[in-house]
Amino acid sequence: MVSKNQIKLITSLQQKKYRFAHQLFFAEGIKVIQELLESNFELEHLYTTQNDFEEVPNAKKTLIHESDLKKISALSTPNSCLALFKIPAEKNIKESGLILALDSIRDPGNLGTILRMCDWFGIDQLICSKETVAIYNPKVVQATMGSIARVNVNYIDLVSFISKTKLPVFGTFMDGKNIYKSVFPQEGIIIMGNEANGISPELEKTIKNRLTIPRFGNLQKTESLNVATATAIVLSEFRRNN
Repeated sequence: MVSKNQIKLITSLQQKKYRFAHQLFFAEGIKVIQELLESNFELEHLYTTQNDFEEVPNAKKTLIHESDLKKISALSTPNSCLALFKIPAEKNIKESGLILALDSIRDPGNLGTILRMCDWFGIDQLICSKETVAIYNPKVVQATMGSIARVNVNYIDLVSFISKTKLPVFGTFMDGKNIYKSVFPQEGIIIMGNEANGISPELEKTIKNRLTIPRFGNLQKTESLNVATATAIVLSEFRRNN
C-alpha cells in the first residue's frame, strides 16, 4: 500500500525543484534499479509488485499492487518496480583522459542515450552546461539503462571551464575538418551542441579544433544528424584512433 503522502512525494520528483528540495530521484524497471543498487547510489525506498530484490531489507521495501504503481510511475506503461534514491554530491572534475561536454542538450532521451555512449566508450566524465536537461529527470534516468551509475556528471559554466582548460578542445561543426581524416590525442574535451542550434557562439570562440562528420548521400540534403547519433560516431573515431 502506498500512502497519499508517498504518492505526492514521488510524483513531485518529476519536477527539478522538488528533486532538489528533497535530494531524491526515482528510477523504474528491474535493470535500471539493479544497476543503481550495485553502485554507490543510496537507496531510500523500493516499491515493487513482485517479491524480488531479496538483497533489499524489508524496512526499505514495500510490496504494492499494479494500480498503486500506476499512480507513482512516470511511464505510460509502468514496469514492475520503482525505487527512490538519494542524489549524491557532485564529484570533482578530473581534467584527464577524454571528457565529453554537452552544450544545452534539451531532450531527455538524447541525454540518456549519450550517457550510455559514454559508458560504452569508456568516457567516465561528462560535463554539461547549466542549460542542459537535468540528469535526474525520470526520462533521462530511464534512457541511461543503468549507465548513470558509471559516469560522473557535472553541471558547470561551460564557457568559463573551456576557456581555462589546458586540454585540447574539439567541437563538431558543419564546416569542420573531416573526422575520418583526423588523428586524435588520447586526452581532450569533445563538445557536442544543442539539437537545434549546435554549439553556442560564446562557446564556439573557445574551440580551436573544428570537426565535421561528412555527408555521403548523393543529394546532400540532410541538414544534420541526431546529436546522440553524432556523439556515437565521434566517440568511436576518437577510440579507434587510440
